[in-house]
Amino acid sequence: MTGIHQALTASLEEGGLRGAAIPVGTPASGVVPQLLDQDGLDEERFLAGLAGRLGLEWMEMPAPDTAEAPLLKRLLPARVALRHQLLPLSVEDDATESAEAEEHPALSGKLLLATTDPFDLLARQAVAREVHVPVRWCLAPRRRLLTALRDFYGVGADTFEEILKGRDIDAADLEMRDEANIIDEDDEEASVVKFVNQIIREALEQHATDIHVEPMEDKLRMRYRIDGRLREVPVPENIKQLQQSVIARLKVMAKLDIAERRLPQDGRINLQIGGQFIDVRVATIPSVEGESISLRLLGQEKFNLERLGIEPWMRQDIDALLKKPNGIILVTGPTGSGKSTTLYTFLSQLNTEHRRIVTIEDPVENKLPGVVQIAVRPEIELTFATGLRSILRGDPNIVMVGEMRDLETAEIAIRAALTGHLVFSTLHTNDAIGGITRLVDMGVEPFLVASSVRAFFAQRLVRLLCAECKEPDPQAEEKLRELGYTGSVTSTVYRAREGGCEACRQTGYRGRMSIYELVRLTAAMGELVTAGASQATLRQQAVADGYRPMREYGLQKVLAGKTTVEEVMSVTAAEG
Repeated sequence: MTGIHQALTASLEEGGLRGAAIPVGTPASGVVPQLLDQDGLDEERFLAGLAGRLGLEWMEMPAPDTAEAPLLKRLLPARVALRHQLLPLSVEDDATESAEAEEHPALSGKLLLATTDPFDLLARQAVAREVHVPVRWCLAPRRRLLTALRDFYGVGADTFEEILKGRDIDAADLEMRDEANIIDEDDEEASVVKFVNQIIREALEQHATDIHVEPMEDKLRMRYRIDGRLREVPVPENIKQLQQSVIARLKVMAKLDIAERRLPQDGRINLQIGGQFIDVRVATIPSVEGESISLRLLGQEKFNLERLGIEPWMRQDIDALLKKPNGIILVTGPTGSGKSTTLYTFLSQLNTEHRRIVTIEDPVENKLPGVVQIAVRPEIELTFATGLRSILRGDPNIVMVGEMRDLETAEIAIRAALTGHLVFSTLHTNDAIGGITRLVDMGVEPFLVASSVRAFFAQRLVRLLCAECKEPDPQAEEKLRELGYTGSVTSTVYRAREGGCEACRQTGYRGRMSIYELVRLTAAMGELVTAGASQATLRQQAVADGYRPMREYGLQKVLAGKTTVEEVMSVTAAEG
């Protein structure tokens, strides 16, 4: 142990923990994972130093040989690789003979195996039992090894092997096992249940907002939506064999009819993971290759104005609007632009014991304590219009309508605003001023728009730069000029690094934020709306009233180093 003790101590110093002491006699097995969790330790420098002292190869970027993938997976099964965090990299030519090599000539050679703990006795014993060719060990960074493991074997690959080795599981088995939707690391339920849990857990760990399970002709494709972009999830090669079982399990969790495969269905799943409750909206779509299922992951969010990141100059206008006793405030933007989050934030800001707040939504995405929330149900003729009529008979102070889809709903909302209610709703328009035209096109009289609507609040989502790997943009000034920015560039403008880093999953971006524009219907604006003025004229008046286009708002975030010019350009239009 003395030599190992000296190697660990010296490597710890190289990793930045000078003076760290490892008691002599400490068992080597299990000590490396504990050291890697030490604050202030540079993991890569520590492991690289340890590899050199132990005579092992250091693999900074471990990546299995794709040409040998089938062979590597046969040599080291997923259940062993994932349980002990071992990554097979390649089979090297070697003259050493083995029993398996004699039976299968293609297996002659040494298996190069990456680990982060060279002293893991259990892992070495498992390899000795499963692998029948000589093994050469190397060390690799823990995070990169785990990422490469997931990409190589696929999410839930170890559970998948258990399923294929066990008996067939049909929908009836799955239905009987729906005691609770609790995702637990030590879940001992049927293997297919554990497999589905792993898919959902992985999505939550990657901060995905959606999971799409999509049957295709020759495979079952799974994709996560992360930071607004869809990314395909690596899954076991033969997952197509479990297509019906996986889909049936998801339908059971959502309390849907597992026998109905011809019609779309909607449901919800209430999950518990690590003590946190997650609400999941589930939608099924019948396709020619089988049912496609989409899951929207909704956490128990805390809604407050600070989290919206609204600039101080706009925050003053928002605060003033929320103090209005009546009128309509409309949030506009395309699907997936964060409108619901903004509305929930406004309602949370106004939610006090002295106010009665009632909403009608399609569907109810998040539950707000103290707020009466109604879900639209067209099959029993509970629409936005009929629901809104009932709400107004219930003495509300504040009403939220999920979306103004038709003239009837808009007219009832306007009537509510004119009779002393504060009404929130959404519109699908390209910008804030376009909301005026949308209401008029819907059939609302211009004078009613002018007298009832207080403001149009438009928004879009842009990706945030990864704080770990963002880099200065040498073409920043030229890009800003193309966008019409005439001010002096005194701060550093950043761009996403090509290839990104581990923290951002090689994208260069991590997380999203909203950018906004606000048009208030002042008295002057109201007169123009009543007179049927053009959008160009309305825009001129809005500018005179303090309106700033969304692109200008986005550019402020670029100059603050939070996002990129490209992101702002992708969601905003130039002023014409």
